[in-house]
Amino acid sequence: MELPVIDLAPFLQLSAKSSGDLAEEKLDHELKNLCSEVSRTLRETGALLVKDPRCSAEDNDRFIDMMEEYFEKPDDFKRLQERPYLHYQVGVTPEGVEVPRSLVDEQMHEKLRAMPKEYQPSTPMGPDPKWRYMWRVGPRPSNTHFQELNAEPVIPEGFPEWKDTMDSWGYKMIAAIEDVAEMAAIGFGLPKDAFTSLMKQGPHLLAPTGSDLRRYGKEGTVFAGYHYDLNFLTIHGRSRFPGLNIWLRNGQKMEVKVPIGCLLIQTGKQIEWLTAGDCIAGMHEVVVTNRTINAINLASQQNRSLWRVSSTLFAHIASDAVLKPLGHFVKSPTASNYPSLCAGEFVEQELSVINLKGNKGEL
Repeated sequence: MELPVIDLAPFLQLSAKSSGDLAEEKLDHELKNLCSEVSRTLRETGALLVKDPRCSAEDNDRFIDMMEEYFEKPDDFKRLQERPYLHYQVGVTPEGVEVPRSLVDEQMHEKLRAMPKEYQPSTPMGPDPKWRYMWRVGPRPSNTHFQELNAEPVIPEGFPEWKDTMDSWGYKMIAAIEDVAEMAAIGFGLPKDAFTSLMKQGPHLLAPTGSDLRRYGKEGTVFAGYHYDLNFLTIHGRSRFPGLNIWLRNGQKMEVKVPIGCLLIQTGKQIEWLTAGDCIAGMHEVVVTNRTINAINLASQQNRSLWRVSSTLFAHIASDAVLKPLGHFVKSPTASNYPSLCAGEFVEQELSVINLKGNKGEL
């Protein structure tokens, strides 16, 4: 099975003609079908490939080039951007800090053992051997009960282009997420702004990872153990090294191949909450595979960086907004499994499961 690629251009054009005031009744049959395909694909696979004319392959390359240069710096330099007292919510998170939920959640252990062997995830040997950089994207609320989730950014020395590059790529990916969120809302039978109105001033995080394939390039190495993302939607540009596996709603394991110029979107726990489980958080892992090894060999021949960078952005519901089933999902038989609570409180509860509190969007 291949994930469908959704071209956002027709939706963007109609939205621009409507000056942003796009009512569902203005959508033609083809666009309504496209919105239905977005919601159906997110529901069935937990993932979606999109092509956004505002996000070019060159934009992705510019971002990855800078992050490769950063991650190649000595560890002592990178640790200057470490902020453990802010729960790694900004700045760098060193390798060996992030712990996959599959290591500490006994219920998840039982679920994994019950899977058919061919669909079981790889078993991590400990904390993830990857670095991550956390960069806040978008405005933060002036008044919030969750200040630690809205900390100031950290800029490393020697990277004059850092802020512009991070902000430019981050804002472009947020824009893509917002349009997908509007299309998904329409497809789910909700008002167009059902999701995006809750995202305003959310603690969105551009959170690229860096994995050293010189040290950890052995086939089977787990860079990100089996987990789901706790945020609303996650978006990635194309990585130069493959290795992402996802699990479809039917339990089937699938390797993701992102075409050049496309973005990958994955469902998080917050959209599961808002749809009362109609759309569940997608499970995934990042592992060194045979295709990764082939990409390593090619990069070595071409004298390119052997750091695997993911241009990941976690889009969140605003910390002080209330998470609860929306619209007709209130009447869902599973709605009682998703009680009302502040999104910030939900994030803190999720992160308390693992030993790194407040660190990121994934679990």
